Amino acid sequence: MEKIAETGYPVHELIAKRWSPRAFEPKPVPTEALRSVLEAARWAASSFNEQPWRFLVARREDSEEFERMLGCLMEGNQSWAKNAGVLILTVAKETFTRNDRPNRSAFHDVGLAAGNLSLQATDLGLRVHQMAGIEVDKIRKTYDVPEGFQPLTGIAIGYPGSVEQLPEPLRAPEIAPRQRNPQSEFVFSGTWNNPADG
Repeated sequence: MEKIAETGYPVHELIAKRWSPRAFEPKPVPTEALRSVLEAARWAASSFNEQPWRFLVARREDSEEFERMLGCLMEGNQSWAKNAGVLILTVAKETFTRNDRPNRSAFHDVGLAAGNLSLQATDLGLRVHQMAGIEVDKIRKTYDVPEGFQPLTGIAIGYPGSVEQLPEPLRAPEIAPRQRNPQSEFVFSGTWNNPADG
Protein backbone atom coordinates (compact mmCIF):
# COMPACT_ATOMS: atom_id res chain seq x y z
CA MET A 1 0.00 0.00 0.00
CA GLU A 2 1.29 3.44 -0.93
CA LYS A 3 0.47 6.54 1.13
CA ILE A 4 1.97 9.46 -0.77
CA ALA A 5 2.11 12.67 1.26
CA GLU A 6 0.00 15.59 0.03
CA THR A 7 2.67 18.25 0.52
CA GLY A 8 2.13 22.00 0.56
CA TYR A 9 5.37 22.54 -1.37
CA PRO A 10 7.43 20.25 -3.62
CA VAL A 11 9.64 17.70 -1.86
CA HIS A 12 11.76 14.80 -3.07
CA GLU A 13 9.74 11.76 -4.12
CA LEU A 14 11.35 9.60 -1.40
CA ILE A 15 10.19 12.00 1.31
CA ALA A 16 6.64 11.96 -0.05
CA LYS A 17 6.63 8.14 -0.25
CA ARG A 18 8.17 7.45 3.19
CA TRP A 19 5.68 6.47 5.86
CA SER A 20 5.62 4.23 8.93
CA PRO A 21 3.39 1.19 8.49
CA ARG A 22 2.87 -1.53 11.06
CA ALA A 23 1.84 -4.20 8.57
CA PHE A 24 4.88 -6.15 7.41
CA GLU A 25 5.14 -9.31 5.33
CA PRO A 26 7.00 -11.84 7.49
CA LYS A 27 9.99 -12.42 5.22
CA PRO A 28 13.72 -11.71 5.46
CA VAL A 29 15.43 -8.60 4.16
CA PRO A 30 18.36 -9.48 1.87
CA THR A 31 21.83 -8.80 3.28
CA GLU A 32 22.71 -6.37 0.48
CA ALA A 33 19.59 -4.29 1.16
CA LEU A 34 20.21 -4.24 4.91
CA ARG A 35 23.82 -3.20 4.41
CA SER A 36 22.66 -0.47 2.04
CA VAL A 37 20.28 1.10 4.58
CA LEU A 38 22.96 0.88 7.29
CA GLU A 39 25.46 2.51 4.92
CA ALA A 40 23.02 5.39 4.43
CA ALA A 41 22.89 5.79 8.21
CA ARG A 42 26.68 5.74 8.31
CA TRP A 43 26.88 8.83 6.09
CA ALA A 44 24.55 11.01 8.16
CA ALA A 45 25.80 14.39 9.38
CA SER A 46 26.85 14.68 13.03
CA SER A 47 28.36 17.27 15.33
CA PHE A 48 32.16 17.26 14.93
CA ASN A 49 31.66 14.09 12.84
CA GLU A 50 31.30 12.21 16.13
CA GLN A 51 28.89 9.65 14.65
CA PRO A 52 27.38 8.89 18.07
CA TRP A 53 24.95 6.26 16.75
CA ARG A 54 25.18 2.58 17.57
CA PHE A 55 22.75 0.03 16.10
CA LEU A 56 21.94 -3.36 17.59
CA VAL A 57 20.57 -5.51 14.75
CA ALA A 58 18.50 -8.71 14.74
CA ARG A 59 17.51 -10.43 11.50
CA ARG A 60 14.43 -12.58 11.06
CA GLU A 61 16.57 -15.52 9.87
CA ASP A 62 18.21 -15.70 13.30
CA SER A 63 15.01 -16.56 15.16
CA GLU A 64 16.60 -16.73 18.62
CA GLU A 65 18.21 -13.31 18.35
CA PHE A 66 15.11 -11.85 16.69
CA GLU A 67 12.91 -13.04 19.58
CA ARG A 68 15.38 -11.69 22.11
CA MET A 69 15.25 -8.24 20.54
CA LEU A 70 11.49 -8.40 20.04
CA GLY A 71 11.22 -8.94 23.79
CA CYS A 72 12.95 -5.58 24.34
CA LEU A 73 10.04 -3.75 22.71
CA MET A 74 6.95 -2.75 24.65
CA GLU A 75 4.16 -5.28 24.34
CA GLY A 76 2.02 -3.17 22.01
CA ASN A 77 4.86 -2.92 19.52
CA GLN A 78 5.65 -6.63 19.71
CA SER A 79 2.19 -7.48 18.34
CA TRP A 80 3.06 -6.12 14.88
CA ALA A 81 6.88 -5.84 14.85
CA LYS A 82 7.08 -9.66 15.07
CA ASN A 83 6.48 -9.73 11.28
CA ALA A 84 9.34 -7.38 10.36
CA GLY A 85 12.36 -8.68 8.47
CA VAL A 86 14.83 -6.80 10.68
CA LEU A 87 14.68 -5.22 14.13
CA ILE A 88 17.13 -2.54 15.21
CA LEU A 89 17.68 -0.80 18.53
CA THR A 90 19.33 2.60 18.33
CA VAL A 91 21.75 3.77 21.00
CA ALA A 92 23.47 7.13 21.44
CA LYS A 93 26.97 7.74 22.79
CA GLU A 94 26.40 10.60 25.21
CA THR A 95 29.90 12.14 25.24
CA PHE A 96 32.41 13.25 22.61
CA THR A 97 35.26 10.83 22.04
CA ARG A 98 37.78 13.67 21.62
CA ASN A 99 37.27 15.25 25.06
CA ASP A 100 34.69 13.16 26.98
CA ARG A 101 32.41 16.20 27.31
CA PRO A 102 28.61 15.81 27.00
CA ASN A 103 27.42 15.71 23.40
CA ARG A 104 24.23 17.76 23.44
CA SER A 105 23.60 16.83 19.80
CA ALA A 106 23.93 13.06 20.19
CA PHE A 107 20.21 12.23 20.17
CA HIS A 108 19.66 14.62 17.27
CA ASP A 109 22.46 12.99 15.30
CA VAL A 110 21.12 9.47 15.89
CA GLY A 111 17.83 10.79 14.52
CA LEU A 112 19.59 12.04 11.39
CA ALA A 113 21.16 8.62 10.88
CA ALA A 114 17.76 6.95 11.29
CA GLY A 115 16.30 9.43 8.80
CA ASN A 116 18.94 8.51 6.22
CA LEU A 117 18.23 4.84 6.88
CA SER A 118 14.49 5.37 6.34
CA LEU A 119 14.90 7.15 3.02
CA GLN A 120 17.35 4.55 1.70
CA ALA A 121 14.96 1.78 2.73
CA THR A 122 12.10 3.54 0.93
CA ASP A 123 14.21 3.73 -2.22
CA LEU A 124 14.72 -0.06 -2.01
CA GLY A 125 11.00 -0.80 -1.66
CA LEU A 126 11.28 -1.47 2.07
CA ARG A 127 9.26 0.13 4.86
CA VAL A 128 10.53 1.40 8.21
CA HIS A 129 8.64 2.01 11.43
CA GLN A 130 10.48 3.72 14.26
CA MET A 131 9.22 3.40 17.82
CA ALA A 132 9.88 5.02 21.16
CA GLY A 133 8.18 2.08 22.91
CA ILE A 134 11.22 0.12 24.06
CA GLU A 135 12.27 -1.36 27.43
CA VAL A 136 15.40 0.67 28.16
CA ASP A 137 16.51 -1.20 31.29
CA LYS A 138 15.92 -4.56 29.64
CA ILE A 139 17.99 -3.47 26.63
CA ARG A 140 20.84 -2.38 28.89
CA LYS A 141 20.85 -5.76 30.64
CA THR A 142 20.23 -7.94 27.56
CA TYR A 143 22.93 -6.34 25.44
CA ASP A 144 25.38 -5.21 28.14
CA VAL A 145 25.04 -1.57 27.06
CA PRO A 146 27.76 0.33 28.98
CA GLU A 147 27.41 3.55 30.91
CA GLY A 148 27.63 6.61 28.70
CA PHE A 149 25.42 5.03 26.04
CA GLN A 150 21.66 5.61 25.98
CA PRO A 151 19.17 3.27 24.25
CA LEU A 152 16.79 5.51 22.30
CA THR A 153 14.41 3.80 19.88
CA GLY A 154 13.46 0.64 18.08
CA ILE A 155 13.25 0.31 14.29
CA ALA A 156 11.36 -2.32 12.31
CA ILE A 157 12.33 -2.82 8.66
CA GLY A 158 10.62 -5.05 6.13
CA TYR A 159 8.35 -5.46 3.16
CA PRO A 160 4.79 -4.08 3.19
CA GLY A 161 2.21 -6.54 4.45
CA SER A 162 -1.56 -6.80 4.63
CA VAL A 163 -3.61 -4.57 6.92
CA GLU A 164 -5.73 -7.61 7.82
CA GLN A 165 -2.81 -9.18 9.69
CA LEU A 166 -2.81 -6.35 12.24
CA PRO A 167 -4.76 -6.41 15.51
CA GLU A 168 -8.09 -4.62 15.05
CA PRO A 169 -7.19 -1.35 16.86
CA LEU A 170 -4.21 -0.82 14.53
CA ARG A 171 -6.04 -1.28 11.24
CA ALA A 172 -7.79 2.10 11.01
CA PRO A 173 -4.59 4.16 11.52
CA GLU A 174 -2.84 2.03 8.89
CA ILE A 175 -5.23 3.12 6.14
CA ALA A 176 -5.97 6.65 7.38
CA PRO A 177 -4.55 9.56 5.33
CA ARG A 178 -1.20 10.91 6.45
CA GLN A 179 -1.34 14.27 8.22
CA ARG A 180 1.16 16.88 9.33
CA ASN A 181 0.88 20.24 11.07
CA PRO A 182 1.12 23.24 8.73
CA GLN A 183 4.38 25.18 8.65
CA SER A 184 2.67 28.11 10.40
CA GLU A 185 2.60 26.02 13.59
CA PHE A 186 6.35 25.38 13.75
CA VAL A 187 8.21 27.90 11.53
CA PHE A 188 8.59 31.20 13.42
CA SER A 189 10.22 34.56 12.75
CA GLY A 190 10.96 37.60 14.90
CA THR A 191 9.57 36.09 18.11
CA TRP A 192 8.29 32.81 19.46
CA ASN A 193 5.05 31.55 17.94
CA ASN A 194 5.00 34.27 15.26
CA PRO A 195 4.61 32.43 11.92
CA ALA A 196 7.34 33.26 9.43
CA ASP A 197 6.25 35.05 6.25
CA GLY A 198 7.00 33.59 2.85
